[in-house]
Amino acid sequence: MSLCYSSSTFITHPSLKHQTLSFNFSSHPPSHFINLFKVKSNRPIKYTKQKLKLYASLSQSEQIETTPTTFRIKNPKDVNVLVVGSTGYIGKFVVKELIQRGFNVTAIAREKSGIKGSIDKETTLNELRGANVCFSDVTNLDVFDEDLKNLGVGFDVVVSCLASRNGGVKDSWKIDYEATKNSLLAGRKLGASHFVLLSAICVQKPLLEFQRAKLKLEDELVKEAEKDDRFSYSIVRPTAFFKSLGGQVDLVKDGKPYVMFGDGKLCACKPISEQDLASFIVDCVMSEDKINKILPIGGPGKALTPLEQGEILFKLLRKEPKFLKVPIGIMDFAIGVLDNLVKVFPSLEDAAEFGKIGRYYAAESMLILDPDTGEYSDEKTPSYGNDTLEDFFARVLREGMAGQELGEQTIF
Repeated sequence: MSLCYSSSTFITHPSLKHQTLSFNFSSHPPSHFINLFKVKSNRPIKYTKQKLKLYASLSQSEQIETTPTTFRIKNPKDVNVLVVGSTGYIGKFVVKELIQRGFNVTAIAREKSGIKGSIDKETTLNELRGANVCFSDVTNLDVFDEDLKNLGVGFDVVVSCLASRNGGVKDSWKIDYEATKNSLLAGRKLGASHFVLLSAICVQKPLLEFQRAKLKLEDELVKEAEKDDRFSYSIVRPTAFFKSLGGQVDLVKDGKPYVMFGDGKLCACKPISEQDLASFIVDCVMSEDKINKILPIGGPGKALTPLEQGEILFKLLRKEPKFLKVPIGIMDFAIGVLDNLVKVFPSLEDAAEFGKIGRYYAAESMLILDPDTGEYSDEKTPSYGNDTLEDFFARVLREGMAGQELGEQTIF
């Protein structure tokens, strides 16, 4: 039954006491807490150059008779946009940006959303004011189809901001692939001729289940456009989100060291704010130059390593930099232990996956990956927007992390 209304990782290691380290999951991964052991050796995660080159270079149901360019000549107020994942960290900002630009927005939401279902319908309606809010279950195609049909309207564009809440194996395939595909199928039945997908830049080097799930959906969007020239897509692959880099602000403010793995240069990113990313995603709704493209995107300025991120924070606090460097081998060994335990205790499958996720974000840059060299490139990673990480840190120092909680994206 349809009810419609109009109106982003922390790792703690025993030797670090109360110190925590935040990782970016670019709008995706995990929850749950796992106790890591004190370990010494390492076992690196391997990948082949052939697979790396394939994924890094990837670019390019019942259906309604539509002409894909028709809606692009309309006034935004006459363009119907369906948004799934509308209550998520980025989804909320996408809905607001669409409304601000004058689009007719239908936002799909769960009856209980937010961290552990803490947000009720009334709060959701208030957060998505200006949109037609439809409470439905995008993981159930039959129910979702029926609820959309009962709205009695068609759609021009579907924007998906869906992402797995915990990054577990089953949840990744249920949300990042199946639920997202359901939104594609359901939207197509009601006339949608363009699909905007919020993916992640880390799928270039897919070592994790949520990355493989996203890539499978990306591939199906490409195939859909190849077989039907009336359909188009825009795949947005953002770099790190601000909130994923803010977990240590209060700790450093309280005098604790800034924690990083290795020499603090293992990974870099061009962090982007939720507002800037939402603006870029909405650009994809009408822009002809973003049709049938994979669009990696970062925030303004040069890429920043964890070491540089920490230096920015100490500068704002006017404190002498104090860093704590943790060997990456600690995580490699823990992953090896968990992988072996999974063979005996299958229920630990997600625990092993969370370990791999933490390791990935501790070592891999969120930048364009050269498939030939296997190197990440700051220069090749596009920049967008005006919000900087330094501005974000300054705001958090003044106001705290309210609204930027990682919630179910916290692991360990």
